[in-house]
Amino acid sequence: MRRTLTTLRTIAAALCGTALALAGTAAAPAQAAGKAPVATPAQAAGKAPAWESLDSGSDARFRGLAAVSRTTAWAAGTKGTVLLTRDAGRSWRNVSPPGAGALEFRDVEAFDARRAVVLAIGEGEASRVFRTDDGGTTWTETFRNADPKAFYDCLAFFDARHGIALGDPVDGRFRVLATGDGGRSWRLLPAAGMPAALPGEAAFAASGQCVVTARGRTGGRDAWIATGGAASSRVLHSADRGRTWTVTGTPVPAGDPARGVFGLAFRDRAHGLAVGGDYRTGQPSGRAAAVSGDGGATWAAAARPPGAYRSGVAWLPRSRTTALAVGPTGSDVTTDGGRTWRGFGTGSYDTVDCAPDGGCWAAGEKGRLARLTARSGK
Repeated sequence: MRRTLTTLRTIAAALCGTALALAGTAAAPAQAAGKAPVATPAQAAGKAPAWESLDSGSDARFRGLAAVSRTTAWAAGTKGTVLLTRDAGRSWRNVSPPGAGALEFRDVEAFDARRAVVLAIGEGEASRVFRTDDGGTTWTETFRNADPKAFYDCLAFFDARHGIALGDPVDGRFRVLATGDGGRSWRLLPAAGMPAALPGEAAFAASGQCVVTARGRTGGRDAWIATGGAASSRVLHSADRGRTWTVTGTPVPAGDPARGVFGLAFRDRAHGLAVGGDYRTGQPSGRAAAVSGDGGATWAAAARPPGAYRSGVAWLPRSRTTALAVGPTGSDVTTDGGRTWRGFGTGSYDTVDCAPDGGCWAAGEKGRLARLTARSGK
């Protein structure tokens, strides 16, 4: 807002009397790396999720996060900072674009350990896109916003070639850029297929999840936009890679510039989660989560939402019911597809992402980076 693991197994673990689906593997590789082991199927009973804090060596605030695997992840944040780990977070390499210190990176999308695209936010020329093909050794600036009225918030990819970037409304409609070459070039899509924005409506650049896709699951054409700041919070859906959109309201409270839907996650083209609330410290955030089973055409409030504002959300891969949500006051897990949520930590995180092999990562303020592990507990 203006403003490879060789195999993957889904395992069951108890979480305060409920089943938590986690992706498991042998503990030996993690132990060799000096990290807390992730539970194997034989160890799963009595395990609950926990974040293992990692030393990033940075004090940047990381709102951009891309989980490639259990060992590889990218993080992007303030002061033009981009970090990369290839050893499960034991070490992080600063691969920031040269001369980007004044930029505010809010999103990163990575295809592997070498190829990634990062977005800087801000009015006018502050909104930029960079791409690397060599693990951050070199970067190419592929887009610089020339419209002083435009402000870009987040980006998402359908596959390794096709992607979109979302901007706040200009002349009454959200702006969408599109790429067909992996982010090497961008074009502005026509506004005719975009519904009119509500007065004060915008997207929140809080977690890199204000625009998301059902990537790699449905032929790569569905995308969703999360909004807030207006009289109601809404979700927009496109089934044609951003050319045309439909819109529907959500039960997540809005009515204030600080309230609305901050993050979305879709595990397929039908099942989606929305999280948000009021990002101001100490402000109540009732009904801070919602769930959709029809591709975002309708949304129902979570029967038991997180207890506070949440900015990031992610499905665990290959799980039909388990997802994570994070925010400044803690983390939550759902094991029933988003109908009810239960807290499992109080650490401050802004965003969360899970890789296809089951590795889940979180990032936030003061250089906070973490990966999901398991600990003993009821």
